[in-house]
Amino acid sequence: MLDEYKTIATTSEGFYSEKRSKFLAFAHHVENVEEIKEIIAQYRKKYYDARHVCYAYMLGAGRDEFRANDDGEPSSTAGKPILGQINSNELTNILIVVVRYYGGVNLGTSGLIVAYREAAADAIAHAQIETRQVEEYITYDFPYVMMNDVMRIVKDMQPHIVSQTYGNTCQICLSIRKGEAEQLKSRLSKLSFE
Repeated sequence: MLDEYKTIATTSEGFYSEKRSKFLAFAHHVENVEEIKEIIAQYRKKYYDARHVCYAYMLGAGRDEFRANDDGEPSSTAGKPILGQINSNELTNILIVVVRYYGGVNLGTSGLIVAYREAAADAIAHAQIETRQVEEYITYDFPYVMMNDVMRIVKDMQPHIVSQTYGNTCQICLSIRKGEAEQLKSRLSKLSFE
């Protein structure tokens, strides 16, 4: 079961230059497509005078949501090499944007592939890569008299307490590494039958 993934901690930058064309690369940690669209729009606005603003992204712990965009470059010469760097580094929840300023000399398809790949690789090389846990959220309702039993399990298994409410009926919301979620659910459900 996959319960951890690699991503980047903060925004990083990379650069590549070939035959006077400049490739500015920016890697961002992202959580959803709306955030990605906003970031790309900001780059298109900031670098309005650039010839191309190409990008690729990967989302989700399972690395199952992704896209590559060539933004007018010949098919598969920009977005795909950027996505290739994301894949070879096994990263997710990442967006890499590469802005190209044309230098007046055509690079050819192989030259473009190398340029976009190297720019993306440079941005990843400057990034702080970290491993994060896939968390599962568990909400548990229980009578107040079971408080000590519930807290004993919480102390033992060390989940993060997201929220809790107390009264005649109490509720606790916990987040725990996905691989340990079933064990936590099982231990809490057994309390109800004791």
